[in-house]
Amino acid sequence: MSGPGKHDERLAALEQRLGHTFADRTLLREAMTHGSALDGAKKKRSYDRLEFLGDRVLGLVVADELLQRHKSEEEGELAPRYNALVNRHACAHAARAADLGAALILSPSEDASGGRGKEAILADVCESVIAAIYLDAGLDAARAFILRFWGEAFATGANAPRDAKTALQEWAAAKKRGLSYVVIEQTGPEHAPHFVVEARIDGFAAERGEGSSKRDAQRAAAAAFLKARGVHD
Repeated sequence: MSGPGKHDERLAALEQRLGHTFADRTLLREAMTHGSALDGAKKKRSYDRLEFLGDRVLGLVVADELLQRHKSEEEGELAPRYNALVNRHACAHAARAADLGAALILSPSEDASGGRGKEAILADVCESVIAAIYLDAGLDAARAFILRFWGEAFATGANAPRDAKTALQEWAAAKKRGLSYVVIEQTGPEHAPHFVVEARIDGFAAERGEGSSKRDAQRAAAAAFLKARGVHD
């Protein structure tokens, strides 16, 4: 049975795993609260706003770290490394390493449906935790979290496959054609939406992709476009 006391215990255990004790515990609580747990409460917030900030903090730290590690590389060499480190899969992997799922605050139904292990949720909460640490203790503390839980990914990132959107953008640019993504359909509740997106390139048939976020649906559409034309991402 879950409740405020149980949540506090889980958050305290999470602080130990993170190696960071929050001066403002409400930041951590917000960072770990999924939209399904709000139940219409206007005075509570889910992690959406913090996720927005955390994505930017992560990008800054990763870009800075790559510049320091690879001083002789140009932008074209750094970009694939960056894309391999700043994406949903990498964030979810870090979230699992920190066992963020164990401390998530979810509705009973989302919990029962396996929400603690869903890649999309783990990726989002990882970014929200980065933001919470940044707001609580500054950039150096956020950097410490990223370097710890991304670990060897900084060394192996160059070997990761390119993101499908990046590959399609390069393919379209090589053919001097415009690329756009159009949302065809959005269904589901606010905390668990489902998107259908079309990838469109001038002169070619559009391809569709689906996902729990616009970003995921765009990637799926890009992958479908590349596959349909025998292009490997």
